[in-house]
Amino acid sequence: MKKRSLLIKILKVVVLGIFLVYTIFPFYWILITSFKSRQDIFTMPIQYWPKVFTLENYREIFEISNFGRYFMNSLIVSMVGAGGSLLAGLLGGYVLARFQFKGKTNILFLYLLTQMVPGFLILAPLYTLMSKLNLINKLGSLMVAYTAMLIPYCTISLRGFFQRIPESIEEAAMIDGCSRLYALFKVVTPVMLPGIAATYIFTFVQCWNEVFQAIMFIDIEANKTIPVALNSFIMKYDINWGALSAGTVISIIPTIILFGFIQKYMAAGLTDGAIKG
Repeated sequence: MKKRSLLIKILKVVVLGIFLVYTIFPFYWILITSFKSRQDIFTMPIQYWPKVFTLENYREIFEISNFGRYFMNSLIVSMVGAGGSLLAGLLGGYVLARFQFKGKTNILFLYLLTQMVPGFLILAPLYTLMSKLNLINKLGSLMVAYTAMLIPYCTISLRGFFQRIPESIEEAAMIDGCSRLYALFKVVTPVMLPGIAATYIFTFVQCWNEVFQAIMFIDIEANKTIPVALNSFIMKYDINWGALSAGTVISIIPTIILFGFIQKYMAAGLTDGAIKG
């Protein structure tokens, strides 16, 4: 039995090790490719470790393609889009969790239905709307679109967190003289910080990685975002792998930092956020 148990443990370690390598290797490959020269990238046999490290690809994306401006555009759009949808979702989720009213089930169904519709199917009507609002080629178009797109997700997600918090908490605050809105933001919201953090990071990442709307709505260099900039490295007859890899490495830094700051809230939020009927 001991030998069998040891064999099972070894097998688990081997399987997990293979899975870890399978998961980590793409990130490793992108990282080392960003430090390779163009000649080394296409050298055969394949170099799994660069002979000479170079920062040429990073110099190219920042000095030639204005990647710093794209980075700031993405950061602004993602923070506003995630923040706006989170605030609206916080209020909507609270209403759906605490009040009973006619049509509540239908609203929840419609919100869930929106999550099943592929985003590219609504690009045409969205473009028409943004054109009428005179927002084409402006970052405001992406802020409005991302906020509207993510409100249903935030509402459904935060509703689940509200349902796990006893109503007695805010009732006690209102007995002490607080308004319902004050009780929501000063009493209930601090209790559900893990849920808010978990929801925010997911919405931020969705805004940060979105590419279809960014390509459709923005056509001027000054207002392009990182996904559009990375897409520009894929040309008709060639792909600038070095610049593409360097840009990808830079693009994942904000999400890594964000995860690092709120990982303790994320762990609690993911376990506490089950949606109740």
